[in-house]
Amino acid sequence: MSRGSRVGSGMTISANRVLLTKVRQPSVTTSKAQSQSTDTPIKSTSGAGVGAVQKPIFKRKPTSSVTRPITRPRLQGAKRRIGGRKRPLGGRLNRRRRKTPTITHPPAEHRQYHDNAFSAGYELGKYEGGEHMLEQALPLQLLLPEISLQEVIALGASQLVPRCLPLLGVHEVYGEMEQAIHERRPCSIVRLGDGELLTLAQDVVYDADTISREGTFLPYAGVVPPDLEAREQLVQAIRGAGIVGVPQSRRKHFHPLLHAVLRANHIDLGQLRLTSSTVNYALQQSGLLSRLLAGKNLLVIGNTAPALVHVLAQHGCTISGMITPVRGVKDVDRVVQEAHGVHFDLALVSAGIPAVIICTRIANELGRVALDFGHMADSIVKGQLTL
Repeated sequence: MSRGSRVGSGMTISANRVLLTKVRQPSVTTSKAQSQSTDTPIKSTSGAGVGAVQKPIFKRKPTSSVTRPITRPRLQGAKRRIGGRKRPLGGRLNRRRRKTPTITHPPAEHRQYHDNAFSAGYELGKYEGGEHMLEQALPLQLLLPEISLQEVIALGASQLVPRCLPLLGVHEVYGEMEQAIHERRPCSIVRLGDGELLTLAQDVVYDADTISREGTFLPYAGVVPPDLEAREQLVQAIRGAGIVGVPQSRRKHFHPLLHAVLRANHIDLGQLRLTSSTVNYALQQSGLLSRLLAGKNLLVIGNTAPALVHVLAQHGCTISGMITPVRGVKDVDRVVQEAHGVHFDLALVSAGIPAVIICTRIANELGRVALDFGHMADSIVKGQLTL
């Protein structure tokens, strides 16, 4: 076939392209079924070329009434939104800020009421615990002169002086310790507070229920009641101590309990060398503590020992050793055993109730001087007291 020749009347073939001419619809009448069919191709009956076939016509499905949103193509690397909500900067969801509640102070009349209630309670307690007792102690036929309760107590206390036991002053205690260090002889200064007295009161003054109720702090101080073995160790330590600090406070578990527990444990106060239980603070307040520590090889014992050693070193003290922690009365043997391996002149022991036992054993077994340092170690570490 030559270039540019025609095939039939509807198709032209060229070297560059093939053009398809329009195909006329057939004039032959088709059946109803054939006219409704959209899947069968219809052959042309005109003079078109052989094999010419009309393109099939497909019926479109009816579109839904709901219009779908047009989705934009997501750029490469872009993050997909979650839940259709836009995230703020930082990836955090916007949250409604809570309003800070305004602090409302009670009216002045309410504060005045509480102040008056406190004053009324104080006055009632003062009357029941003092003035009323004085009323009952006087004969009905006598009227007291103009005198205050404080003056009556002072006059009565002066009458009791001959019956009082003498206490060593802070300068005497300091001199005793300095001399013992110089002479290389044992000396222990122990102190009794409410924890030691409640431990001594177990089963001899108070029953177990009372000890549990009144001594909730005892486990923190080193004794978990009931612990009768700790009571016996404490009794032996008091008897073997060089100087015993006793409480002068008239609060319930201090001086009022002292005589009862010592008597119940067969400890004679007259056989002890006594000082105030706050002698450790008296040493600091009088300026004697820094003199006591200067030039001495110190052994620091207790849970606050690391921090206390740091403060002591800053003040030029010589630290020979440190034993920490002290886990209650059950740990006393280990602490004393470790102290055998340290060369020191003075031991500072801050270990709660076990400190009484540790100080006495260090003095008697090692021939050294030991001071029950107590909570003053915490005050020095916190900067509340200075050396």
